[in-house]
Amino acid sequence: MTDTRIALVTGANKGIGLEIARQLAEVGVFVLIGARDADRASAAVAELAVQGLKAEAVHIDLNDNASIRAAAEAIRSRHGRLDILVNNAGIVHAEDGPPTSASPDAARQIMETNFIGTLQVTQAMLPLLRLSPAARIVNLSSSLGSLTVNGDLTSPYYAARLIGYNASKAALNMLTVQLAQELRGTAIVVNSVSPGYVKTDLTGHTGFMTPEEGARLPVKYALLDEDAVSGRFVEASGDTPW
Repeated sequence: MTDTRIALVTGANKGIGLEIARQLAEVGVFVLIGARDADRASAAVAELAVQGLKAEAVHIDLNDNASIRAAAEAIRSRHGRLDILVNNAGIVHAEDGPPTSASPDAARQIMETNFIGTLQVTQAMLPLLRLSPAARIVNLSSSLGSLTVNGDLTSPYYAARLIGYNASKAALNMLTVQLAQELRGTAIVVNSVSPGYVKTDLTGHTGFMTPEEGARLPVKYALLDEDAVSGRFVEASGDTPW
């Protein structure tokens, strides 16, 4: 078993996921590029290789539990353990919107991917993370998942009424809270990280941060030292209210 830290980043073939993978690789972490499209994953690995960074493609589809189980078995076979899990993959939907008008099917699809899919990935990878001397789980959340922010008339996010997406991130935060409690006393630290409003395909490139800027905080929490605190919800300015 190698001493090099092994990280799986889901949805890492583009956008903030690819930047997280790049920044982890730059500090010597061996990164597994998790993606449902094999060609895009291979292209991301090749892009990192041009920069002298080591990575490997792993097929994983958050809506296909068989692919998740197969990914976990492949990681176990090739690397023996997992040190970092960054649950980055997620979707939005054009028919999402306020509760009075959003498509229930759209909300269902978002929840299935962003929450249920992430839960399945986390459960599948936990046996591998338990083999790490200091494992880190980073759940890519959003300020839109904060119940406090959603109810704050003064918040810049108050008008962002996307019942499917916001609820999926609130559910993801619940995963962070409960998992952190369940894993107390172990070497696994779990946190929700809001990267900010990043210019990616997910936001229609309307954000005010670059993917490189948005990746910095998730990477910081993926690399937390032995004094790491578990069960937090954070953004660049500090703790985010649940």
